[in-house]
Amino acid sequence: MSATSKIFKGEESKPTELTLQVAQALYDLEQNSPDLKKDLRPIQITSAREFPVEGNKKALVVFVPVPAHKQTQKVQQRLVRELEKKFSDRQVVFIAKRTVLPEPTRKNRPKQPRPYSRTVAHVQKKMLTDLVYPTDIVGKRLRVKVDGTKLMKVFLDQKDSTSMEYKLDTFSAVYKQLAGKDVTFEFRPSGLC
Repeated sequence: MSATSKIFKGEESKPTELTLQVAQALYDLEQNSPDLKKDLRPIQITSAREFPVEGNKKALVVFVPVPAHKQTQKVQQRLVRELEKKFSDRQVVFIAKRTVLPEPTRKNRPKQPRPYSRTVAHVQKKMLTDLVYPTDIVGKRLRVKVDGTKLMKVFLDQKDSTSMEYKLDTFSAVYKQLAGKDVTFEFRPSGLC
């Protein structure tokens, strides 16, 4: 078994150098920590990408297959800590790799209707919850300015503010790159939205 066994063989033919580095780090972590070995064995990644964040920081986004996403979330906090030690100049985020199916057109009528889980709105909503995991989203507000630009405010649960405060810029930058929408993140107590 090698580090390439940690890469899910999907539509990508050849993994990037960054994907191989993350797969190697996960494989090393699986081999060197006996308490995590059982939990890390089924975890695979589809790819890894790097995004710039304000202040010359970088975000490392690790994409996992949707079936393995629940298993990844069980050990995600520990994985993020260990990968941030390994890649010390980057902040690590895990997101499930979901597929958006195009809307049916007049010429393209599939035999089955498109499931809601494959629409753009649902995929972006799930991407937002994956991005801020393990904290909860307690509210959202969409603000439309006079010039027509939209800004979404996402309110996170106050109980996780001490552990997640340093990642708010990372969340905004990654969501802007992946979904193309401006989002700001704030902490609010659960009942005040």
